Amino acid sequence: MFTKILSHVGKYWVPSVLSPITIMGEVAMEVLIPYVMAAIINKGINNGDIGYVAKMGGLMVCMALVSLFFGAVAGRFSAVAAVGFAKNLRASLFRKVQSFSFANVDKFSTASLTTRLTTDVTNIQNAYMMFIRMAFRAPIMLIFALVMALKMNLRLSTVFFCAIPIIIIGAVLILSNAHPRFKAMLTKYDDMNARVQENLIGIRTVKAFVREDYEKKKFTDNTEAVRAAQVRAEKLIILSMPLMQMVMYASIIAILWFGSHMIVGGTMKIGDLTSFITYVSQILMSLLMLSFLFMMFVISRASIQRIYEVLIEEPDIVSPQEAVTEVADGSVSFRNVSFSYFKDMNNLALDHIDLDIKSGETIGIIGGTGSSKTSLVQLIPRLYDTTEGEVLVGGVNVRDYDVTALRDNVAMVLQKNVLFSGTIRDNLRWGDPNATDEEIQDACRSACAHDFIMGFPDGYDTDLGQGGVNVSGGQKQRLCIARALLKKPKIIILDDSTSAVDTATDSSIRQAFREKLADTTTFIIAQRISSVQDADRIIVMDDGKITDIGTHEELLVSSPVYREVYDSQQKGADE
Repeated sequence: MFTKILSHVGKYWVPSVLSPITIMGEVAMEVLIPYVMAAIINKGINNGDIGYVAKMGGLMVCMALVSLFFGAVAGRFSAVAAVGFAKNLRASLFRKVQSFSFANVDKFSTASLTTRLTTDVTNIQNAYMMFIRMAFRAPIMLIFALVMALKMNLRLSTVFFCAIPIIIIGAVLILSNAHPRFKAMLTKYDDMNARVQENLIGIRTVKAFVREDYEKKKFTDNTEAVRAAQVRAEKLIILSMPLMQMVMYASIIAILWFGSHMIVGGTMKIGDLTSFITYVSQILMSLLMLSFLFMMFVISRASIQRIYEVLIEEPDIVSPQEAVTEVADGSVSFRNVSFSYFKDMNNLALDHIDLDIKSGETIGIIGGTGSSKTSLVQLIPRLYDTTEGEVLVGGVNVRDYDVTALRDNVAMVLQKNVLFSGTIRDNLRWGDPNATDEEIQDACRSACAHDFIMGFPDGYDTDLGQGGVNVSGGQKQRLCIARALLKKPKIIILDDSTSAVDTATDSSIRQAFREKLADTTTFIIAQRISSVQDADRIIVMDDGKITDIGTHEELLVSSPVYREVYDSQQKGADE
């Protein structure tokens, strides 16, 4: 797990190595300064030799400046390495998420993936920066200071040898219980991010139903859950600091007690005791830094595990070796297809579908809510894989295609129309990055979008804002249809994509499709029968099964469900 994560250091291994090297220079100066200070007291001050004091004092200043230089350089190296490492890790995570199928995203949830790409990566970045500094600084200072302290007074060194086991035992007990608490805390972060995401996406609905107070209360509950989880996790960690300080100050008091007796007895000099206390402080501070490093490891370990889960997740939809890269035509066949979102044959969304569609046909799909109309068409571009049976496009099983090649030949306008930040032109070129202005305008005319676009002051250069907030629902649908048309696909799927436009516009769009997409297989999922009545065939679905199939006239005679829907819509239109 750690090898996988650390492999993202990449080219930033150079500052990662230079940081501990420069830290060694900083620590060497810090350890030598007390030794020089002892000489100043013992030889200079005690003997009244002002020249010696000035000379050695100047040396101490130089050593302090050298230590400061090495410390500043080490800090910069560690910051560059940690930020670069986080950049690489975040980019790798994003690329991985882009390769996920819908099922993979459903497994983690979008809110959880957002937390992993932000909070979790930041935790690891901070831990890495601490690691390349403290993981080298603390042990080096501990060893150097320990050697100098033993050299000065072996008997007095027994004090901190008694203190070290207390620090180690306390740190192990605290940290071993902290990991599960931090893992639970990050789960609460996921829940809070999910609430924020849901609220911002549905802000218009919230305001339309005047539910701001309700949403505020729910968000307050989420933040309170995060706060409680943070307190529960961190109240263990904060115990480490008082423990370390108590041991450190107790050690210093003991050293002052025993050391003063040694000075009185003539076995130790005042300068030596002063420097010894400094070395003891450095030793105990090193142990404190190590415990803090372990604390950061515990905090980041939960984040490392969560990121590792994403990195090792295998996309369940991938291109096979020697994949087919050419789609011959727009014919589609479903052969004994069953599908479950949960891979459970006892909980099927589609139940044994058999269907053959010729290239260039226009197929209407009608059915009640939950009849799995969308589930059926999502199998064509392989957004999901069948649980049983096979789907063929152009006479080839969709599992045998290169996924990119297959989806390039299938344009889909989903129920939830999505536009991105940028201009109208930028959004339309998602369909074809190389589309000319003439091709863009022609597609927009076919989608009945050109006129309202030209009504904007900036026309096709109008900035849509985040998510297309500057256009209405019907305008957004027409832009998405134009974007799909620019792909010049062999198959186009309109998933209830004209529900927000009036019947006249709907009719104009269908007329343009008949004229310009004569060779394109077209699927039209709709609630209005008027949107599909001109189709070559209409599929009637109910509870994941095809109950009837035929032309509009045939279904009026043979399908009670279709006739009932038609009669109710006609009656509503007459009224």
